[in-house]
Amino acid sequence: MTPGDGFISIRNVAKSYGAFRAIESISMEIGKGEFFSLLGASGCGKTTLLRMLAGFEDVSGGEIWIDGQEMSAVPPFRRPVNMVFQNYAIFPHMNVAENVGYGLRKLNLPKTQRREMVEEMLDLVRLAGYGGRKANELSGGQRQRVALARALILKPKVLLLDEPLGALDRQLREQMQVELRRLQRSIGITFVFVTHDQEEALTLSDRIAVMDGGAVLQVGSPADLYERPASRKVAGFIGTMNFLRARVAERANGRAHLDVEALGRLAVPAEATTLAAGSPAWIAIRPERFALSDAPPADGSYAVEASLELTTYLGERCRHVVRLAGHETRIAVSAPNARRHQPASLDLEKPVWLTWSEDAVIVLEEDRT
Repeated sequence: MTPGDGFISIRNVAKSYGAFRAIESISMEIGKGEFFSLLGASGCGKTTLLRMLAGFEDVSGGEIWIDGQEMSAVPPFRRPVNMVFQNYAIFPHMNVAENVGYGLRKLNLPKTQRREMVEEMLDLVRLAGYGGRKANELSGGQRQRVALARALILKPKVLLLDEPLGALDRQLREQMQVELRRLQRSIGITFVFVTHDQEEALTLSDRIAVMDGGAVLQVGSPADLYERPASRKVAGFIGTMNFLRARVAERANGRAHLDVEALGRLAVPAEATTLAAGSPAWIAIRPERFALSDAPPADGSYAVEASLELTTYLGERCRHVVRLAGHETRIAVSAPNARRHQPASLDLEKPVWLTWSEDAVIVLEEDRT
């Protein structure tokens, strides 16, 4: 998406609080009808950016455009957005229907029309028949659905969500993730979602912006970020990753040859990295891209000898930690928890072979910060 093409266009936006720079000149485009997530650790600037979209925070520099209109002179209550907060902000003295229809009171609509709109929203969020209930009679997931219905009833062009599932327990959060994605697809408006939970972002999003220190490190689809991270920071934040120091030994015959800590000489296709010969690098390999066997592979896969130090049962998967022979380097390995996938003699402290394929290797530049 080229600059200016987005339904939401964030152009060189910065935010300062005195000498503190909370947002560092961010530019990105968000498409119409896209589920777009801002992902990062606490303090990375994601909520600040969301609040600037809502108009609750002024922009120190740059511009925000929504649906072709520049927003700097538009107050929050006139922006084509609505916001859902983590704490739901449900009015305790009102029942569900009154909460959902609260924003309609200023529109001077007939009572029958307001009632129909409320019922339509309750049906959309699967709370039909709950209109007369009080807030204290609702579960956490039901309260969150009320908050969503109240935000959507005014038909905003953009829905902003500030960690709306963070207060829910794991099982309920996973259920609400499914509901939130279903809801977004059914109404088709743009969602901008803030979270620190990488799994949540991967589950829900069409695209994700990974943020750190007030800057955007990378924007991409969940698959792009997981399989093709642009930096070690992104690779380390999205999922679990094994990192090993490396150096590009040479580039020849369409291949880049790397000397890798504890693994020896590896070769990858030349297009896997633009680094020149002699450049330091990081090799990154996901735990699930490694395999363990009790004998060296016969198919030409890369392999090194190791010893199994720890096995953790995680239900459908097992997580192993191995130490490479002759080194203190430890590698995390994730494997399906099924007998057919486990070598019969795999046991703690016994020698094993750690294997991987060429396409498992991600080559990264050293982060400059």
